[in-house]
Order: sequence, then C-alpha cells, then structure tokens
Amino acid sequence: METRIVIVDDDPLVRAGLRLMLDGADGIRVVGEAADGRDVPAVLDAHPADVVLMDLRMPEVDGIEATRRVRTRQSPPAVVVLTTFDTDSEVVGALRAGAAGYLLKDMPPARIAAAVRAAATGEPVLAPDIARRLMDAVAAGGSSARDATSALGRLTDRERDVAVEIGRGSSNAEIARRLYLSIPTVKAHVSSVLGKLGVENRTQVALLVQQAGAA
Repeated sequence: METRIVIVDDDPLVRAGLRLMLDGADGIRVVGEAADGRDVPAVLDAHPADVVLMDLRMPEVDGIEATRRVRTRQSPPAVVVLTTFDTDSEVVGALRAGAAGYLLKDMPPARIAAAVRAAATGEPVLAPDIARRLMDAVAAGGSSARDATSALGRLTDRERDVAVEIGRGSSNAEIARRLYLSIPTVKAHVSSVLGKLGVENRTQVALLVQQAGAA
C-alpha cells in the first residue's frame, strides 16, 4: 500500500531534501508540505495523509502544539517528529502530545523511510540512541511506577501479554508468532489495550510498560 506523507519544517531546504529522499521510496508519496505548525490543518484538509513528519522548532506554532492539533482530527494521521533536538522535555512533550515516534535528522535515509512505513501501520518508531534515555526521563518525571502498574492492571492477562510485547518493540507479526495468535486477533487486542489505557498509540503503551518495569 502507498504511504502518503506531509512534511512540516520551516526550512525550505530541509523540506526539499526530505521530498527528494522520500518521494517514491518504496511506496512512499509526499502529498504536501507546510512551513509552520499553524498551516498543517489546512494542508491535511487539502491532502489527506497517513503520516506527518513534524519538525519541532518553528516560528509560530511549534511541533508539539501542532502534533496536539493533528491528533484531535477525525481519523488523524500518525505524527513522527523529525528534528535535530533530543532534549528530554521535547521528546517527552512530543510523545505526550500524541506523536507516534521521534527521529533525528542525522539518521540514514533508509531508516527514516522504514520508520515512516512503520508509523503508518501503527508501529512505534523511536531513534534507538534516545529510546532508553526517554524511558528513564518519563519514569523520573512522569507518572509513578505504581500508577503505571495500576493502569496495566486494567488489562486482561492476554492484553497484558500483548502490551508487554509492545513495550519490547515487537511488531504485530512478532506478537502473533510469540503468543500463538492470528494477526487480526493481535490487532484487536492492541485496540483494546489502547482504549483501556487511555492512550493514543503504541509508543505511549511502551512508555507505560517501561514505567511499570513490565517489559
């Protein structure tokens, strides 16, 4: 399936470079661009997308607020932050706003393209070199491990098994294989986990699992 993306960055050279790098790469099609977070809703109205590649620091509406606005849309696209900044506050802020992942602009093009495709299917996408630091930051500054454990307690045993696999970064196919389930059944469990935990995406499930020390 074709993955449609919108690129949001205030630097026209960055947008041009990303378009050149991603457009047509293994089924990816760039359908729109925005130079500021304030313009994203209008671009998405004109060009429906599966994934938004979102810069963080923009002059009027920053990437965190823009992500929050995107995620309030009906059937919203996944948002993947793509930035040069990896401070704890920005990483955590973006994910709490509903971003499905967080990538750095110095990642190889092939990995960025793979992350875009993964985000379109609901897979979490975190740059490996910041994933562990992110988990530590959330555990230290967010909800307590007790709160996270309590949240996971709302799940059935099988849903908890699925949540733990999400926390380990497993794909739906990997979860199906490890838990001896069909992929449609895994997808149903993932939807139930998201609903019961009150979160928007798999990355936020992974954060809760890590906070609870369940992975």
